[in-house]
Amino acid sequence: MDVSTWFDTHTYRADQFDAATLVAAKGGRGISVLIPAKDEAATIGPIVTTLRTELMQQCALVDEIIVIDSHSADDTAAIARDAGAQVFHVDDLLPELGGRPGKGEAMWKALAVMSGDIGVYLDADVEDFTADFVTGLVGPLLLEEDLAFVKAFYDRPWSSGPPRSSGGGRVTELVARPLILERAPRLAGFVQPLAGECAFRADVLRSIPFVSHYGVDIGLMIDVERREGLAAMAQVDLGLRRHRHQDLAALSAMTQHVRAAFDLRAEPDGPGVVESTAVVFARVGSRMQMSERTVTTAERPPMRDVLGER
Repeated sequence: MDVSTWFDTHTYRADQFDAATLVAAKGGRGISVLIPAKDEAATIGPIVTTLRTELMQQCALVDEIIVIDSHSADDTAAIARDAGAQVFHVDDLLPELGGRPGKGEAMWKALAVMSGDIGVYLDADVEDFTADFVTGLVGPLLLEEDLAFVKAFYDRPWSSGPPRSSGGGRVTELVARPLILERAPRLAGFVQPLAGECAFRADVLRSIPFVSHYGVDIGLMIDVERREGLAAMAQVDLGLRRHRHQDLAALSAMTQHVRAAFDLRAEPDGPGVVESTAVVFARVGSRMQMSERTVTTAERPPMRDVLGER
């Protein structure tokens, strides 16, 4: 299947799916919503409350909501628990393997505690969250048996811009897109390959390694395409997504992690670690200062292998 044909046949809209239809199509399959979170006290409560109220109490689409707290310094964990989520601290999961910082670690360890056949990763910083983030993502998986992985895309406006103006996706367009065209061209039809929201068959994601930090999203897509093929992947337009945008220092490190994910996938039998340098400039008083920091991107083995060894 060529990329343009895939785009035309495997791109959906969230409003194509409703919860009642999906409950009927669910059968005996369990659905787990997994939310990695760090210092998201302002948004995690409404997200969990919406999921629990609309997709667990009003209909039986979602079976569990799991929040993986990644060293929050605020009340993220307590708020999520009070709202009805199961909350795990990232360091308490698989403690014999030690802990690593970053989003990828929390996403990987979530696979060890989820019980569903289908999983949905959601970001924890979304404002004005709606339940169609989940119905839109799981809809194709429940209705199309050949699919294994569904990625989100959306409009990401600046907080001060017009409602549908584009403000996000800087790392995608400046770093990830050129690398995809060069190294993984079969993924060229994905609108936002670095989006944090996706749905998946649990057996598929448990069979592939996870890249740490912000390299995790593109790393998963590369491995799923290699393992399952492009025809087993799809994307869904979720409409509008409002969240805070990261500063340039954070984006600098993110670019290094994204590039490292491609390097790790290019050497699957290599050491599994890539180190690079991020350079950050900041004005302190009247002077501009430069600092450098080492950015380490590593990978975790397939969760299926870890759970099998236990």
